[in-house]
Amino acid sequence: MSVIEVEGLTKQFGQFIAVDGITFQIEKGEIFGLLGPNGAGKTTTIRCLLTLSRPTSGTARVCGYDVQKQASRVRELCGYVPQGVSVDGDLTAYENLLFYAKLFCIPGDVRKQRISEILGFMQLDDRANDLVKTYSGGMMRRLEVGQALLNRPGALFLDEPSIGLDPVSKRAIWDHVSRLRDELGFAVLITTHDMYEADQLCDRIAIMNGGKIAVIGSPAELKAQLGGDVLSLTSSAPDCAGVLEDLGYQLLIEPSNGAIELVAGDGEREIPRVLEALRVHGIAVEAVSLKQATLDDVFLKYAGKRIGDGEAAWRDTRAMRRAIRRLAR
Repeated sequence: MSVIEVEGLTKQFGQFIAVDGITFQIEKGEIFGLLGPNGAGKTTTIRCLLTLSRPTSGTARVCGYDVQKQASRVRELCGYVPQGVSVDGDLTAYENLLFYAKLFCIPGDVRKQRISEILGFMQLDDRANDLVKTYSGGMMRRLEVGQALLNRPGALFLDEPSIGLDPVSKRAIWDHVSRLRDELGFAVLITTHDMYEADQLCDRIAIMNGGKIAVIGSPAELKAQLGGDVLSLTSSAPDCAGVLEDLGYQLLIEPSNGAIELVAGDGEREIPRVLEALRVHGIAVEAVSLKQATLDDVFLKYAGKRIGDGEAAWRDTRAMRRAIRRLAR
């Protein structure tokens, strides 16, 4: 049985359809990425799964329980790590976890052992009694993940798991998330604006756009489905894109300022053919480059634009973590 099962899920606000009949499953021991541009329906989908918003139609089950008919049981079995900072810098790690343990109504006789296990798993046991405002951003994020594990959830939801972190801390978070899958068998649903993070972490990915799921597959499958390398060229000729399409090439996005990206099969062999075909049509090319397809290119194909890198949210979150640390000085 899948840990998360979604069938024909729809959420409508008046005449606006935020989520439009989506279907997917997440298995035990799987990291599943839900990607999409702002307004694609990702957040609304997660809110429905966490019982924070009632679906208009369709069904969703988490750990075997219906999100509408058995909402209390679903909440007991979910762990959620929000994008923003959710730790209290003026408490120790142990005190933060104790607070959450009481919110989860974990019996007093098992709290201490549960907290100790989580501190050890997240490699924070040697700093358990230090104020969180003395922690690095990566340590804070590990503590936030630990908080979501206190109720021993069957499904874990991570919203931008490494947002605001430096590259070293980001990779440490990836390692811990992977351990949750590999060692504990968690079903993990993540959202991220970082395509490299999705490529490294996720077993499967769903790309949403306009409330619908455009495609689902493993990162390798999705990149292979793109159909080849990505050729970028620049031409001031206004009919360049039209000629390329007439020649049978798939453009990834509408041309902008003369820049064109297209799928080129075996790119090294295709470059001379493309340039010669354009020359025959009297089109000059100012610049050309080639790269292997990335998940970012897949996103571009199915969403019609490159995903925003979430830079504003990244800056805000990092600034908040730094502000917490400054209080310790």
